[in-house]
Amino acid sequence: MQIVWPATPLDAVQRAFDLLVCPPAPLAFDCRPFPGLPAQVLPLDELKAVLIADSTPRPVRDAVWRELVTRTRRDGSAWVVAAAGLALPGLRAMAGLLSRGRRGDSADRDADLLVGFVERLRTIDLTQTRIVGKLIDAGARRVKNSRRDDDAADGDVDLVRVAGSWSLPPQHPWDHPDWVLSRAVAAAVIDPDECLLISATRLDRVDLQTVADKLGITRELATAWRYAAERRLTDAIRGGELDWGRLLAAAPGT
Repeated sequence: MQIVWPATPLDAVQRAFDLLVCPPAPLAFDCRPFPGLPAQVLPLDELKAVLIADSTPRPVRDAVWRELVTRTRRDGSAWVVAAAGLALPGLRAMAGLLSRGRRGDSADRDADLLVGFVERLRTIDLTQTRIVGKLIDAGARRVKNSRRDDDAADGDVDLVRVAGSWSLPPQHPWDHPDWVLSRAVAAAVIDPDECLLISATRLDRVDLQTVADKLGITRELATAWRYAAERRLTDAIRGGELDWGRLLAAAPGT
């Protein structure tokens, strides 16, 4: 039977990751040296679930990612694929933001995102915090640099002369709250459903009941869920875990 490889870079990473964790000999990670993780050896797909769980402290996630990056440098390509696969929720969230306002195939942007992520594995300072978030940031920077180069080559950058001056919106995407939320998903501070809940109700002004219906939960549960997620988000911002971003203050009554 012929196996058809996915056409998109991120889907290809998912397929490669799936192959790494297939029985009878899935690639695994020994969690026993890491307090706060199950005291056993876990296949990487199970480790992925543990890393994004609310019950896993952020310092533990960072400790695991330090070990993962060390293995990419020491043990080769299988662990590079493993790192990208474990970071896929954050990479996909970032890819969605980078595609906003852009027409056509996103394959080149996604490829640049992955290249930047993989290149940063070789140089990231492992004494820092928020390891996986910084890896994804590096991918995003590569996409933005490539976009700027392409726009310049296509003549899309125009010089406009005006008599006088006015204020312009921020040019850096990390000033936008959507980017803060994306970084929070990448760092496993919030999950994608919590990101949707906050983004839709706080930023897009969608009625809370509408979003609760979409998520299949009650309005009361949505309120409690959003409150808990926002508390974690606020703590992460205050702790410097989501540098480059400022959370847009939520308007009262939403």
